Amino acid sequence: MLPPRGYIFIGLNLARVLSIIACLLVFASSFVTMVHDVEAVNTLLQAEKSNATVAASLLDCDYIAKSTVPNQPAGEFWAVLNRLLIIFQIIALILSEFGWPEAFFARFFPVLGPDFGLGPLGVMQCLIGAAILSHHVDDFALVSAFFLFSLGCLNILLGLIFREKAKAKRSVTSWRDHAKSVLPPPVHRATSSASTLYGPTLSEKKSFGSRLSVRFAGYGFGRQGEKEAGKKGFLISKPVEALPRYAGPNRASVGLPV
Repeated sequence: MLPPRGYIFIGLNLARVLSIIACLLVFASSFVTMVHDVEAVNTLLQAEKSNATVAASLLDCDYIAKSTVPNQPAGEFWAVLNRLLIIFQIIALILSEFGWPEAFFARFFPVLGPDFGLGPLGVMQCLIGAAILSHHVDDFALVSAFFLFSLGCLNILLGLIFREKAKAKRSVTSWRDHAKSVLPPPVHRATSSASTLYGPTLSEKKSFGSRLSVRFAGYGFGRQGEKEAGKKGFLISKPVEALPRYAGPNRASVGLPV
């Protein structure tokens, strides 16, 4: 049984995998459509050279037959440029889904970086899908664009729900960051020059003793308290008695009369 955070992690990563698949399908279909457009333009040029009647019938249309190229000045250029821009946008979306390079997106394209949620990603996917679906394309491009548009709507919904925390919740390293957040934060104590040279002050000793007494209340500082402290990883060691080098041995310890 996973915690709710685990189900959120799995669901967001499943949406990410589907989004990457949709982008790859649109990437492949854009190349296929661009090849079909070039072939249709070549067919028109060959017809103009061989048969003027056939060429006139082909030109009497808003689009070149069997293509997405508009029958207007520089229509071939804009059709190919449109496909190239879609391909570059799809590459950027795929890289943002992988989160690499994170520094590049955070600096030059922050809407696809880690500081933003999935909403901008979904909007761009919907725009690309709508741009493809607005033309008469083959079945492969049609299905790919519709799939991308659907995933874009899903990412917009996820962005509205999780907002800017969506990418952090689906990150693989978020589990490690969550484990670190369980540990208590480090205690930063401002030490003066006197406390650094001569050890803790009297107020610091009193506060430390009060914390120990509250933590091990009911056990005291005897054998029972030492046993309970050892269970929790604390070691209470008795300092070794030692004499300074200039002091001689105790006369009673060596059996001499005092």
